[in-house]
Amino acid sequence: MSGKDESVVSKNALMGTKSGKKILRQGLFKSKGYKQFNQYKEEFDSSFPEFAKRFTDNLLEQIKSDSSPNSTQQKFGDEVGSTEIILDASQIDPIKSKLESFEVLNDRVLRILNSNFVKMTFPVFNALFDASTEYFQDEKDPKLREDVVDGHVIAIDLSEPMDRIVDKDEDLDFLDDYKLMNPYILNLAREKIAKGGDKVLKEFENGFKDARIGQYLDTKLKEKPTSITENELDESYKKYRSVMGTAGKNMALAREPLGEIFFTGMAKAAEAVGCGNEIEDTIRDKFVKIPSWPLYYSLTKNNVKQGFDLTMEKSESYLTDARKALDKLPKNFSHREFLEFLFLTVEHYSEFWFKKLQKANIWSELTSNLPK
Repeated sequence: MSGKDESVVSKNALMGTKSGKKILRQGLFKSKGYKQFNQYKEEFDSSFPEFAKRFTDNLLEQIKSDSSPNSTQQKFGDEVGSTEIILDASQIDPIKSKLESFEVLNDRVLRILNSNFVKMTFPVFNALFDASTEYFQDEKDPKLREDVVDGHVIAIDLSEPMDRIVDKDEDLDFLDDYKLMNPYILNLAREKIAKGGDKVLKEFENGFKDARIGQYLDTKLKEKPTSITENELDESYKKYRSVMGTAGKNMALAREPLGEIFFTGMAKAAEAVGCGNEIEDTIRDKFVKIPSWPLYYSLTKNNVKQGFDLTMEKSESYLTDARKALDKLPKNFSHREFLEFLFLTVEHYSEFWFKKLQKANIWSELTSNLPK
């Protein structure tokens, strides 16, 4: 398991949750799921620096070769429906010039790659791609695997700079750099995903469109935090499930029956992680994130502690749905145990942060910081 905070997977942390103890037990007895998971984690650890360099090199090439960066910014702003995440024309040249240094650009790339969603899902995509290759008896194609996995990781990574620009809660000195980078990140993701074929690219575009709807609604809900409905919040969660679910489907090159099963499993697991992430952010920021399930439940119940109890129930519900998807897998599916182990790590992630929040005992501070 990988993430921004490695303390989540320390032995002490794993001993502190029910799911963590199951993880340790599987590690002790070297279960099939544990061994598969460890194999892909080790591959990720060893190949990540090479991926980050490849990402930076490709991005640098796009930035340097763009003769009309202002048009690129405008087009991106139109596509995502926001002028808040693009640069004014007068800002472009000095920032473009700065980012034409590999060292500077690589620093920014590493910053946005320092993300739970990226670090937790990169090994998973490789595993799903391999499982699909085996199931469909495809000829192994390492370059296709690299392109399709890279493309979806890069697409998911795009949410990091966009969220930081909108939320203004991280990397404040680099937000303008991210604004310049965003269109090129999306272009690069599309180029790589397209190597999987027209159907794969079409699935990505549909998922990206749904994710933009979720992200747009997420932004609008910040303006009316005390009147958010359950349906609106569920719709905003498209920002998690659409991109991640589509990535899962495309690891099977959008072929059934695996495509739909991977979509559901990854989408629901992503929503469960989203709940855990909201709890983690609450501990860091000392206020309940807007919008979020903890905020919705806290205001509905007029009790912050109950709000987080219900958020954990929501996370568990998402994970139950993810696990149900495994029942639809073909018989003797090669990576079933891997996925079971994966969902165990997702469960531990949310449990860990929930226990840490309870121990922090900041309920009165969170209550006083609720939107009025």
